[in-house]
Amino acid sequence: MSQSSVIVVGAGVAGLCCALELSESGYAVEVVERGRALGDGCCSWMAGGMLAPWCERATTEPAVALRGAPSIDWWVRHFAGTVRQGSLVVAQARDMGELSRFAGRTGNFQWVDGERLAELEPDLAGRYRRALFFPDEGHLDPRRALAALADALRTRSVPIRFGVDFSPARSRHGLIVDCRGLAAGDALSDLRGVRGEMLVIRSRDLEFSRPVRMLHPRIPLYVVPRGAGIFMVGATMIESEARGGPTVRSAVDLLNAAYALHPAFGEAEILEINADVRPAFPDNLPAVRQKDRILYANGLYRHGFLLAPALAREVAERTAELLPSLETIDADLRERRPA
Repeated sequence: MSQSSVIVVGAGVAGLCCALELSESGYAVEVVERGRALGDGCCSWMAGGMLAPWCERATTEPAVALRGAPSIDWWVRHFAGTVRQGSLVVAQARDMGELSRFAGRTGNFQWVDGERLAELEPDLAGRYRRALFFPDEGHLDPRRALAALADALRTRSVPIRFGVDFSPARSRHGLIVDCRGLAAGDALSDLRGVRGEMLVIRSRDLEFSRPVRMLHPRIPLYVVPRGAGIFMVGATMIESEARGGPTVRSAVDLLNAAYALHPAFGEAEILEINADVRPAFPDNLPAVRQKDRILYANGLYRHGFLLAPALAREVAERTAELLPSLETIDADLRERRPA
């Protein structure tokens, strides 16, 4: 295994997964991050943390499920807090056609009736006649998962330097893996921002064991449990690179949809309202691109935690192919320098 040095730029989920995969492959790695602390200015901090390749298959390209399904095992190995109890998709009686159409676009699920749904999630008893159960899916708390990855890197003696405004294009380091997300738009002209808005709420009356999605023609919703009655609520996808807090309309839509899922959410306490912008390529699929001695790992869109391990594996494979040639070039340049 090589002990060559690689700099990873960015300490979001893409950067930390790439750094860990590279370190486990035998490379000496260093992570640099312009934020002052883990999660500072990082869209991964606002993520839902659903590991739901088959649910996502209903609205995305097949590649998302193919690349995302193995990531669940990756997270189980690297983060003890990964929960693998499946996920549920429900719809109001008037929207059952939406549920059938959703089922027709995906697979690896079970139709469950109201009785079975009540066994899976007792707090949904009597509210829905049918649901889709995806038993092999999982979820995690993104903030705890990022902290676990950072701890794993420190254990492997991989430094993470915060508050460093590093410019990959100006560096002559051997190999650089650029995981800056939307900030890499200075080098990736087709990268765009997709705004997402979220709520974190706490209910004293509800507890779920797995993510629950509610289909609706206008406001599809997902609710992801964090434990202790805390839930992340999200759904919005806005083609905009505008930062700042969520709009009133989005917040109202999310709250109304949560209330429609279960009226007890009407009494929940709002802990956080936030928004950020996710990087995406035109096909909404992540990619690894090379320019000179830089590998750009980007475009995770709304599938950050689901697809980051697959992106990291591709980076490690490309590094194994690319780094030896860069080392040869650098050695030749050193030999040609005048004494």
